[in-house]
This record gives sequence, structure tokens and C-alpha cells, in this order.
Amino acid sequence: MATARNTNRPLSPHLQIWKWGPNMLVSILHRVTGTGMATVGVAVLLWWLGALAAGPDAYAKFLDLLTVQSGRPNIAGYILGIGLTLSFFQHLMSGIRHFVMDAGAAFELKANKSFAILTMVVSVVLTAALWGYLSYSDLTAPPKSAPIQVEAK
Repeated sequence: MATARNTNRPLSPHLQIWKWGPNMLVSILHRVTGTGMATVGVAVLLWWLGALAAGPDAYAKFLDLLTVQSGRPNIAGYILGIGLTLSFFQHLMSGIRHFVMDAGAAFELKANKSFAILTMVVSVVLTAALWGYLSYSDLTAPPKSAPIQVEAK
């Protein structure tokens, strides 16, 4: 049977007591990005596979929701793509941080804080670099002009 709590001992501190820090944010982001990729990523993958299996009309509807006529992503496509990419890189960088800490390194407060900030900065930089690379050809291509229509009389 459990005994009564000793009132001479303090209660365990909670979020109101602890000073918020980058290491706490990275820990929560790791969980959120993992869950987000698992739910949103799998839902989009299953939707894509279902549209692919359902035929050309269903696949065209899937593409219409995420792309424009030229095949480039529309606003929803960019939000989904950049969101999943940022989640992937944040989760990857946080996983590398956990791996290094599991090896026994970066437990000092300054190193831990710097490493936590670095994971967030690197994930944003990698996301921007990837989407910059994917969009580079669209940014440097000359504008496409519509062919001149000649009316037949």
C-alpha cells in the first residue's frame, strides 16, 4: 500500500517553474515533426496511391489540387511540400542531435543550447536550399509567351 507523501519534500517542478530554452523546444519539435510526417505524409501518400489506382480522372483531380497548369506547385502544394520538407529536416537534425547526445557528448549547458539552436537553423537552411534548387530553373527561365493567334477571315 502506498504511503502518504512526505510534506517535507518538494513537489517535482513543472513547466511554470523551468525556464524555457531551445533544448525544450527542439525536444517538442522532434515529437511534433515526427507525428506530422507520420500523419500528413502518410495521408498524402495514400491519397496519391488511391488516385493513381482509381484512374486518370481521380489522378487529375489530385494534381489539380496541388499544382497549376504548368505542373508547378500551387499555394497548397507549396505549403504542403515546404511543410513536410521542413518537418523532415527538423526531425533529421534533431535525430542527429539525439544520436550525438546518446554517445555521451554535448551535455554541457552551453554546448547543448548551441546544438539545439543549430538544429533549428540548419533545418531551415536545408529546406530553403532544397526548395531553391527545385525552383531555380523556374526562376531563371525566360518567361513563356503565348503564341500569337492569327484570325482567319
